Amino acid sequence: MIVAGQRQPILIATRPVDFRCGHRALALIVQTELKLDPHSGVTIVFRSKRGDRMKILVWDGTGLVMVYKVLEQGSFAWPKVQDGTMRLSRAQHEALFEGLDWRRIVAQRVTPPIAAG
Repeated sequence: MIVAGQRQPILIATRPVDFRCGHRALALIVQTELKLDPHSGVTIVFRSKRGDRMKILVWDGTGLVMVYKVLEQGSFAWPKVQDGTMRLSRAQHEALFEGLDWRRIVAQRVTPPIAAG
């Protein structure tokens, strides 16, 4: 699903969704409410109202992939509920998926070198 070097954004849909929705309904939410192309390769993370469940939707080039995760104890660390999306780094996404507090993950800013060598 998420591979090394992948440059497509990872976004959280910050407003909870109805978890009875399948991949087609979530793709429709991405298209109509979030104004994004669900077939662009962007990864969208959806949250449940209780906060202990997530669904991830991504187009892998041949079809829509939906991942569903339920935490057995506790809940995921979600951003404030509001309309729209919030971008995550790959490291933040991995922490969120593991049930960790992704807000503590801060990427170092690296400036590319001017010349090789």
